Amino acid sequence: MKCNSRILFSLIVLYASLNTIPVASRYYKSESDSYVLACGASGAGTDSDGRNWQSDAKYINSLSSSTAATAQNQDSSLPSTIPYMTARIFSSESTYKFSVPKKGRLWVRLHFYPSTYSSLDPNTSYFSVTANTFTLLKNFSASITAHALTQAYIVREFSLIPADSGILNLTFTPSSNYNNAYAFVNGIEVIPMPDIYQPAALVGFSDQTLDVGSSTLQTMFRLNIGGSFIPAIKDSGLTRTWYDDTPYLFGAGSGVTSQANISIQYPTENLPKSIAPLDVYSTARSMGPGSKVNQNYNLTWIFQADANFTYVFRFHFCEYQETRVNQRVFNIYLNNQTAQEGADVIGWAGSQGVPIYKDYAVYVGDRSGDEELWVALHPSVSMKPEYYDAILNGLEIFKLNDSRGNLAGPNPVPSLMMLQAEAKKGFSPSGSGRRGVIVEISTEVVLIGCHSTDIPTHRLADQQYLVKAIAVAIFQLLHKAYVAIFHCQRLNMLPRTSMNLKS
Repeated sequence: MKCNSRILFSLIVLYASLNTIPVASRYYKSESDSYVLACGASGAGTDSDGRNWQSDAKYINSLSSSTAATAQNQDSSLPSTIPYMTARIFSSESTYKFSVPKKGRLWVRLHFYPSTYSSLDPNTSYFSVTANTFTLLKNFSASITAHALTQAYIVREFSLIPADSGILNLTFTPSSNYNNAYAFVNGIEVIPMPDIYQPAALVGFSDQTLDVGSSTLQTMFRLNIGGSFIPAIKDSGLTRTWYDDTPYLFGAGSGVTSQANISIQYPTENLPKSIAPLDVYSTARSMGPGSKVNQNYNLTWIFQADANFTYVFRFHFCEYQETRVNQRVFNIYLNNQTAQEGADVIGWAGSQGVPIYKDYAVYVGDRSGDEELWVALHPSVSMKPEYYDAILNGLEIFKLNDSRGNLAGPNPVPSLMMLQAEAKKGFSPSGSGRRGVIVEISTEVVLIGCHSTDIPTHRLADQQYLVKAIAVAIFQLLHKAYVAIFHCQRLNMLPRTSMNLKS
């Protein structure tokens, strides 16, 4: 009886708190208030998704300090020639000026394709970008960033607080720290948006929340967990892009994916379409049916991060498999801190097929290892649920501006996942392409036979980094062996054995 009372009380509190979330924004304007610009283009054009892009010429303060240019090469991975094959090049500080609603937040998206323009070396492009009083990018190199992320083009998305003056000044400034530095941009989007942010639970501080709505944010990651890529035209009206979560999974314990076979209650009074599209809540990743296996590993994702910032994690949930409270209960961990104990989606939502979301905030310092964000789910053993399992449908990670109004971080270096992928390319069984051999000499790990573009030279000297990559690979092999043994045991093919592996 006491347990039921606590559940009822929790549901009442949840209902009251969710009712404070804005369902829609009075200041969410139509497309006529939006700016979708193909920078350097001579006229309007349509991209491969059917979105219309206008020329940027009439919004820049002085065309004398900039030139329009066309990329000399077109990478096959570009989603569209518009806006990426034209660019605006800045040799000195230049500002775009936009009239915007005085109330209501703004999306600002910047598109970069670091190619060769007018014989300019893309490796000498370093610049800063400010939006009114906020620093979005500083000493930014699109070339370095694209290489580190193994991408041909870069999109940076920000959500700005309202501009009380009704004017948004977007300023590009070439860096004074580098010779012959220049700035460039291929596409700019300035789009009014509803206020979709609420106070987030501050991890590590009991019963404290962070006022997210008063901050300018950068979207770091937006994932459709267990589902496929969702392009901007299939978002729920806010032209967001949702990516597959597979590249961010850690270890061999990647769980299983599923798709809803019931009708999802969408949208709801407490979850408007602006929060996420229906497709996010229609797929999920869970740990799988093996309760014993699930108790010995975490379902884990790893992300690169900038130190000395606060990050908000938005978890999207929809339970479409279980039907009752305490069937699937799990804990949520962020950077080895407990963000939520006893997460029960049915308990939060009230019934099956009802989508919800939860926000948590974590500050990331500059200690060793703080360049990564860890998200982990693990069954709540103490709650003794019917199934030892966890589930997640979608995940967004936002970076909040610091006390100086800064969102800029350093240019990234190749991640561990990139290093692993490049090492795997070296072991091509077909014998084609570039190949590599890993040789262990004492405590040193040396890569032999790799082309210089495969592994950056500064990473070759980082022995600890390489050793970590080898250790992760060994863990993956061990965990796969453990999972195979478990399934064999279920079929009575092998005698029982005792192993305890956790990611």
